Amino acid sequence: MEVEGDYLRDGVVCVRGAFSPDDLALATDAIEANLADLGPLAKRASSDDDGAFVEDFCAWERIPAMEAFIRTSPAAAIAARLMGSRQVRLFHDHVLVKEPGTRQRTPWHQDLPYYNVEGSQNISLWLPVDPVPRASTLEVVAGSHVGPWYLPRTFLDGRAKWFPEGTLTDLPDIEGDPERYPVRGWALEPGDAVFFHMLALHGAPGHEGPGRRRVLSLRFLGDDMTHAPRPWVTSPWFPGLEDELPAGAPMDHPRFPVLWPTPA
Repeated sequence: MEVEGDYLRDGVVCVRGAFSPDDLALATDAIEANLADLGPLAKRASSDDDGAFVEDFCAWERIPAMEAFIRTSPAAAIAARLMGSRQVRLFHDHVLVKEPGTRQRTPWHQDLPYYNVEGSQNISLWLPVDPVPRASTLEVVAGSHVGPWYLPRTFLDGRAKWFPEGTLTDLPDIEGDPERYPVRGWALEPGDAVFFHMLALHGAPGHEGPGRRRVLSLRFLGDDMTHAPRPWVTSPWFPGLEDELPAGAPMDHPRFPVLWPTPA
């Protein structure tokens, strides 16, 4: 895998054929089991008259197929290599399903400002279990992982829910300045995956179909990631964690198990 340099430069890389048919079967089972038993963090991220975009978070402890994929697939090993980290912990899982006919775009955003962690060695896996055309795929602004932080807003109504207005820079006009904000995106077949930094600006178009766009995303933490409690409910929320991990502490907690090196 000769993609580490591309990842360091761009904050995103596509790894073709990273996952086997057995891995994909587990990922598919995990997504379908999650859809059949949505958790308390699940939400519909599209309007009522616009297809269906369903998300859920943090299901690995209650869905065996999800935990099996997380622990047995090569995802954590690839993450370790790209991050240059000696150790990899799971941060959380995230299922994203867009039904055909969903017009709702996933707006441009960074993930790290929504989270309760800080550090540079982090990475997200975006693994579709269905073929994804270029018109429906994840898009990432190359080089945006070096910052700055942009003001996070709610996806449907654009509210500044996490940071007060004016405390962070608003999003730039990405489409209006493609030379300054080069966008990366790939048509993907099952087995292909995108890995991207949690600070990289990313988004996705709607999905016309014909089939569903089912994605399993995993967030991984490397050596330098620490706990950063926030005075608001983060996305996802880990209630009570601030009572167990002080600010600045490594994420050494059962909710964030070590995946790499594989525990004995």
